[in-house]
Amino acid sequence: MSKNKRDTNGFVYSTDPNFSFRNEEENVETLPANQQKLRIWLETKNRGGKAATLISGFAGTEEDLKELGKKVKNFCGTGGSVKDNQILIQGDQRDKILQWLLKEGYSQSKKAGG
Repeated sequence: MSKNKRDTNGFVYSTDPNFSFRNEEENVETLPANQQKLRIWLETKNRGGKAATLISGFAGTEEDLKELGKKVKNFCGTGGSVKDNQILIQGDQRDKILQWLLKEGYSQSKKAGG
């Protein structure tokens, strides 16, 4: 059974005779660092009791988000990943990340949650 190569965004069937699958490319520009509203919080759900720090709220391109994630991982000296428009860093690094983001010009960043 072959798989459909094009992205259907979850659509299976449409009753609209004029419907067509369109991959809309968004021209997203990355906001300057001082306008980014980043939120940092700790998450332990579905991680076997291990903590992970999440950074969300980044407004910009996927490449810029990956670059920021790489810089944060380097600074913390831990592993992590970038997916679903979030940066995930291993361990409880909230204070360290917040101080680094403020130093780098992300002045609207803050810790969120409990």
